Amino acid sequence: MTDLLALDFMRQALLAALLAGFAAPLVGVFLVQRRMSLIGDGMGHVALAGVAVGVLTGQAPVLTALVAAVAAAVAIELIRASGRTSGDTALAVMFYGGIALGVVLIARSSAGTPANLTGYLFGAILTTSTTDIAVFAALAAVVLVTTLLLRPRFFAVANDEDYARAVGIPVLRYNVLLAVLTAVTVVVSMRVVGLLLISALMILPNAASQLFARSFRSAMWWAVVIGVLCSVGGVVVSYGAETPSGGTIVLLAVAAFLLASTVTALGTRARRAAHDRAERHDHEHGPGCGHPALGHEGHVDYLHDGHRHAAHEGHYDEHGRHTTVEGR
Repeated sequence: MTDLLALDFMRQALLAALLAGFAAPLVGVFLVQRRMSLIGDGMGHVALAGVAVGVLTGQAPVLTALVAAVAAAVAIELIRASGRTSGDTALAVMFYGGIALGVVLIARSSAGTPANLTGYLFGAILTTSTTDIAVFAALAAVVLVTTLLLRPRFFAVANDEDYARAVGIPVLRYNVLLAVLTAVTVVVSMRVVGLLLISALMILPNAASQLFARSFRSAMWWAVVIGVLCSVGGVVVSYGAETPSGGTIVLLAVAAFLLASTVTALGTRARRAAHDRAERHDHEHGPGCGHPALGHEGHVDYLHDGHRHAAHEGHYDEHGRHTTVEGR
């Protein structure tokens, strides 16, 4: 790791990965709540058109992509709010038209090489410039501050729009703001994982964290931890394995989700098996039953054959194996 930090381009790449891994899950948690997990893909398509405009006109592609993505974000929410049956068709035209326009414009520019296009589609983190880092840092700070300040409102709107509207929350305003934050996150992450893979960094860390977190807040912060580890770890692995950084980051996120799913499933199965064993317990515990009584979190467990049994709604729950006789 020390050798990597000695290289200027790797320091910039790791910093860009850190920013993307931090910002993307913060926005993605609300998209998962709203069942709009793939909206980042659509904005990425439109952002490519903005990149193409920047390449064609000699402007900074990051800024033109930001303008295009924000405009698309506002249009998406206005179309959704209109409630028209043709809304999905309009969004499809916008998304596919955006990526098609981007491909055509980049091909028409003097800098339009296949490698240039591939870098934006699938990420080219090692080509991230100091200017890009400064812009990404500013945008990530906007995402962080806005998300933390407005988290209760975003959660209320994402969880139940009708209830939020009934209690006086301006739903459309917060939906548009969240869409704009999604667009900003797309731009922050496009050089890290690419416009075609950005949704994975928004969604997969949140999907993994929600399998084991016990509250919305803890799920959000666990998603940030997973996102940062996958982003930074993906850059390190891709450098050593000579693989594309964007694809490597996404594969790590997929692995994190599969690991969380497996561990959660095994834990659920173990608890269910222990519960089933306890339900089949025929002995009735109580004062004078001949088994030691142990205080445990406000109730009484009875030690029986090395196991702790607690009465629960007509059966006995298994509370673990007792491994010591001290403190009976």
